[in-house]
Amino acid sequence: MDNIYFYMLIAITVLAVADIVVGVSNDAINFLNSAIGSKAISLKTIMIVASIGIFVGAVFSSGLMEVARKGIFVPAQFNFHEIMLIFMAVMITDILLLDFFNTLGLPTSTTVSIVFNLLGAAVVMAIIKINASDTETIANLGNYINSKKAKEIIGGILLSVVIAFSIGAFVQWITRLIFTFHYEKKIKNFGAFFGGLALTAILYFIFMKGLKGTPYYKDLKGVIEGRELLIILSGFVLFTLLSYVFQKITQKSILIVVIVVGTFGLALAFSGNDLVNFIGVPMAAYHSHEAWIDSGVIATDFTMGVLNKKMPAEPFLLFIAGAIMVVTLWFSKKARTVAETEISLSRQGATHEKFSPNILSRNIVKGITWLSQNLGGIVPVETQRKIDARFKKVDTVALTKDQSIDAPAFDLIRASVNLMVAGVLISIATTMKLPLSTTYVTFMVAMGTSLADRAWGSESAVYRVAGVLNVIGGWFGTAFGAFTAAGIVVFFINWNPMVMTPILLVLTAILLVRNYISHKKKSDIIKDESTLIKAESSSIQGVIHESVNNIVNVLSRGNKVYSSTITGLAKQDLSLLKKNKKNIVKLSDEVEELRDHIFYFIKNLDETSSVGASNFYINILGYLQDMTQSLEYISKVSHKHVNNNHKKLRFNQIKELRQVDDAMNTLLETTISAFKSMSFEEIGAVLNNKQELFNLVTEKIQKQVERTRTEESSPKNTTLYFGVLLETKDLLKAIMDLLNEYHSAHDASVAPATISGSDR
Repeated sequence: MDNIYFYMLIAITVLAVADIVVGVSNDAINFLNSAIGSKAISLKTIMIVASIGIFVGAVFSSGLMEVARKGIFVPAQFNFHEIMLIFMAVMITDILLLDFFNTLGLPTSTTVSIVFNLLGAAVVMAIIKINASDTETIANLGNYINSKKAKEIIGGILLSVVIAFSIGAFVQWITRLIFTFHYEKKIKNFGAFFGGLALTAILYFIFMKGLKGTPYYKDLKGVIEGRELLIILSGFVLFTLLSYVFQKITQKSILIVVIVVGTFGLALAFSGNDLVNFIGVPMAAYHSHEAWIDSGVIATDFTMGVLNKKMPAEPFLLFIAGAIMVVTLWFSKKARTVAETEISLSRQGATHEKFSPNILSRNIVKGITWLSQNLGGIVPVETQRKIDARFKKVDTVALTKDQSIDAPAFDLIRASVNLMVAGVLISIATTMKLPLSTTYVTFMVAMGTSLADRAWGSESAVYRVAGVLNVIGGWFGTAFGAFTAAGIVVFFINWNPMVMTPILLVLTAILLVRNYISHKKKSDIIKDESTLIKAESSSIQGVIHESVNNIVNVLSRGNKVYSSTITGLAKQDLSLLKKNKKNIVKLSDEVEELRDHIFYFIKNLDETSSVGASNFYINILGYLQDMTQSLEYISKVSHKHVNNNHKKLRFNQIKELRQVDDAMNTLLETTISAFKSMSFEEIGAVLNNKQELFNLVTEKIQKQVERTRTEESSPKNTTLYFGVLLETKDLLKAIMDLLNEYHSAHDASVAPATISGSDR
């Protein structure tokens, strides 16, 4: 039995390495978002700066090292056996929880995760002890748990959300009011003062947050404490002068230096304080095991009051942990997924919105809009006009959502404010000993500055608010999930440690591998040849040729959907119909994306061809949407019919649907071939024979009418059959209208093109 604790210690150590990887993938990436989003410097430079900050912070780390030992529970109330079970449950749960958030791409706090894991495991273990005791009741739970710390963490979450968002918005609003979006000239004139202020705030933050509480801070304590104001004023003067010299010599914006130093500061603070979230538990487990071995007492009798003693951090272990963090930062794809969440929510321009609006986000946007409209009357109209002028965006070429991904998400002003405000708030929290999370502060400051910069306009507000609500909900979910899951895991381990520990470790490994594979597949998705392509040409002739691929793709995929639906109905194949339903929804979404692109398409057209090309493109997209809507209806009602176990279609009905399907297949194959070969004579031939297909479908409808009057006994069958045929007619009409539009537009555009070609 004694050997199990040694194996547990090894398992906890291995889990600690994995915990660093999943923790860094989520938490650490947040301090890079301002630099990444602004594209002030190259990604490689950003990573090098962050890596140096992490290494320096790792060497100075200690911070919350005592949290895992005595910050959440009273160690003297537990014996060595119970403590090891608590630590094992905490590490298993922490890894799975953080990896879950990484897979979703949602930023969360490693501090909150580890604290509530410890709290949940300790509470359940305490309840188990109380139930086994004849003298204690649940009222004695307070003797085991440090409830004050848990309340401070919960208060920290609320403070992080409200204060960081509000101050970030206010400071950014004032800064933008001063510098505007056309800030280049003003930065040349006043950038030295702004740089001095920002660098002073950030470097003060590095000392207060990055070094305070470390073993090395005591050497600086006598110099710093009591002279804070003098240090700040001296720093402001010094950095203002340095900013002025830098701008004069290099002719570059001081904002670049602010962003580099700010990124370094947040990296140092993260590593110097949050590193203990990953290695605090395994180090406490190691010291517990060491004390128990030396005692010679059996595990269940050795109380863990030894954990009340302050233990120094192991520099070598901190260095190794720092190295793992740096490697993870460079190579983790999940870290990039988490970064994309914050950057997309704060992007100044249009982008592919990651979150769908919900009732709460819609009501919040409506409420704020109403409040803004009603309170707007308080401010004089002339003042409002002047303020609006300060927030006027720089005139740029309209970028598509795809193009915006490669462009800076926001400018250097906002990136600098993000880093400066986050640094100041964390410094203040450290001085006041408030447990604010670096993740929560950096994220909410970024959201506040986005709001102040009017990045959340009427086009994107409901999506961005929904995203922020999802992230905030995830933070509270972290606390609740960590508490609950750790409690459940420690309960199972306590039930039978010899059996449940290996089972849970294997299950953890399986879940991590599965999540990794799943995320890798999503990350490696490359647009295949069947994906619809947005038109980029500026002439009608170019649009006609570009649209060929989209038409072929829609017709080809639509043909498969239609045929599969008929086959699924004939065979009552629910899985085929379900798959079919997903395929047509995907196709509909792609067509909808093309329609979202119309604004950017028209903006970039040549003036000479704008009317003809835009009309053609809009009409083509309208017909493609009509086709997908008909196919989506046919697929949906067919799946619903079979899924509800309604009576199978009659033999004659299936036979007639197959005849229609064969005719549709012939039509679509001929049309696809004509487009691929650019043979417009074939398109004309299809149009000439269109009446035959309409007559065929009309004939089948008439036959069903006759059957319904004489022999049909199933209302559901009749409804389904009529629904499929009527939508087939609509589908045919959309196809023919598309062919006619394409044929006519091509005829109209070829002659002028030929003439101009001969003139040349």
